[in-house]
Amino acid sequence: MASRHPSAPPQALAPGTADLENPLYYLENTETLVGWVRDHHADLLTAAERDRLAGFFALSQPARALLTRLVMRTGEHFRADRLNYPELGVAEAVALTELIDGDWLDPAPTLELDQLFRLYTLPELRPVFADDLADLGQPRSLAKARMRELLQAHYPEPRTVTDWLGPAAAPVVRINQMALFDRVRLMFFGNLRQSWSDFVLVELGHQRYETVPFTPDARAFARREEVDHYLVMHQCRQWLDEGVPAAEVWPEVPAPVANPWLTSRRDRLLLELGRQAEREGERELALQALAASGHREARLKRLRLLERLQRFEQAWDLACQWQMTPLSDAEIQGLGRILKRLARRLDRPSPLPDVRSRPEAWTLELPRPGHGSVELAVAKHLGQDQAPVYYVENTLINGLFGLLCWSTIFAPLPGAFFHPFHTGPADLPRDDFLARRRDAFDRCFGHLADGSYRQRMRDTFVRKQGLANPFVIWPVLTEALLDLALDSIPAADLRLLFERLLLNIREHRSGWPDLIQFLPEDDRDSAGRRYRMIEVKGPGDRLQDHQRRWLAFFEARGIPASVCYVRWQSQDAPS
Repeated sequence: MASRHPSAPPQALAPGTADLENPLYYLENTETLVGWVRDHHADLLTAAERDRLAGFFALSQPARALLTRLVMRTGEHFRADRLNYPELGVAEAVALTELIDGDWLDPAPTLELDQLFRLYTLPELRPVFADDLADLGQPRSLAKARMRELLQAHYPEPRTVTDWLGPAAAPVVRINQMALFDRVRLMFFGNLRQSWSDFVLVELGHQRYETVPFTPDARAFARREEVDHYLVMHQCRQWLDEGVPAAEVWPEVPAPVANPWLTSRRDRLLLELGRQAEREGERELALQALAASGHREARLKRLRLLERLQRFEQAWDLACQWQMTPLSDAEIQGLGRILKRLARRLDRPSPLPDVRSRPEAWTLELPRPGHGSVELAVAKHLGQDQAPVYYVENTLINGLFGLLCWSTIFAPLPGAFFHPFHTGPADLPRDDFLARRRDAFDRCFGHLADGSYRQRMRDTFVRKQGLANPFVIWPVLTEALLDLALDSIPAADLRLLFERLLLNIREHRSGWPDLIQFLPEDDRDSAGRRYRMIEVKGPGDRLQDHQRRWLAFFEARGIPASVCYVRWQSQDAPS
């Protein structure tokens, strides 16, 4: 990936061409990232920010590489004498001078005492603070952390390195444009959780990505104010993580905006604020934050808190209201448990029936394998030429869904894709993922109804082979497995499974049975099925909640699934 001259016109960015054999490959990836934001989000940047990004490309290659290295590192302050990057091709001091002259670096920043102690060693600090320690009655041999703790109250104001340590001290530089680099990172990733290293230190070429058109209408951020809104929410979350009291963070939470994916971020922030407020004993604030959050976990959290506050009538009324709204399986399960407890408290009949599934279960006794998993041992034991068994766990049905609905999964909706290197839409785990694509998914399921789904999925399997998809695991989904699945699993079953998957993708992508066995043609039932799914449990293992929910669904829909409990044969048992 050749570096582009700043005067070169914008061009399509080819994913994954940085060469790891080039010691400056991290710079090539950085230029891709910065260039992408410059070319696709110019209207969301101020004139000064656009000039700064143009100035980045105008720097010499060594200066760009050094600045990239500093931006990737933790913090904003760095000792000039500790910079050692031989791949620059020039002395670090030369690149530093260019960055200082261009106002990218501050050569004389002020440092808090904590920053000073992070940058300098104990032998460098002891002579400077020897008199202070003596005045405090402390020995010179005091540990660094303890020394910093004792001196904190005596040095509340920041100072330059020269003022702290004298003119002979190793100089420190500070990145001047970190706020701009954070803004660029946000517009590229769509979050600030991912660091520069997540992108610039990976070989993009090891994976091929689906091409998604980037139009102004498909961008996640439509206005600069939305970027600012995200940055404020990020600051609030940082404060919570740093232990700032929830009551102090609460007034800083920004008001809602008419942007669905930013609303989702705000809902998550309010959920975390509510949790922290409860831990701090601020229960009324916790209730207020949880009530304001639209996150699916906030509702049950709020009900449990009302229970602890013994506001049983209020909790009952809310639970009965929520019972009438669409719920995920996990919410139904959690709500059922709460209603059962409240019904006992209030001496009322529970409005939810206590329905417990009893999946078909059987026991298999096998010799203990010398190596390999219990699932593979069962697959080997059960498999036959006319009835092969595959260890698929969470890959097969998810993969079939990914093939059928490929174009819908990669639809360029706002907040779904931020750059050309996504393995899937960023809003995949959000509650509104299905709602924003409902019509498109209905069209996909129309292929199941008219019988065209087999050819559509086989065509997609060939055309998209190897492209990243969050549902398709290519090494597992072979052509032979695909053909068997399409011949053995009726379209009606696939629709049931796909529809449940879409109800809560984050939860329902897992919990599938470990094995699938395809049965001979003669064993096809009246519904066209000739397969069975098998959940394997080794000695001492038991079903988890999300597995139980899948098994209950299979049982209710007549989908063949069972649980195989494995016992190991004793050493002296006859073979």
